[in-house]
Amino acid sequence: MAIAYVLINCELGSEEDIIKQLKAISGVKETHGTFGAYDILVKLESDNVEKLRETITWNIRKIQNIRSTLTLMGVSGQE
Repeated sequence: MAIAYVLINCELGSEEDIIKQLKAISGVKETHGTFGAYDILVKLESDNVEKLRETITWNIRKIQNIRSTLTLMGVSGQE
């Protein structure tokens, strides 16, 4: 199982709409609004790292009003 956490910066006031869109994406397991340097935290799970990369690149990063993302990949065997 491949796991990734994506930290998202978005336009002010767009957080709720973005979270709704994120929840509709296959592989998204958790979404959380956050305080601090990032606005949203997303947990993704997939059978392999390539699927995670594709989901982040072609689904998450294409959502309107997302300004930037930072992806943290889980290390296999260090759960």
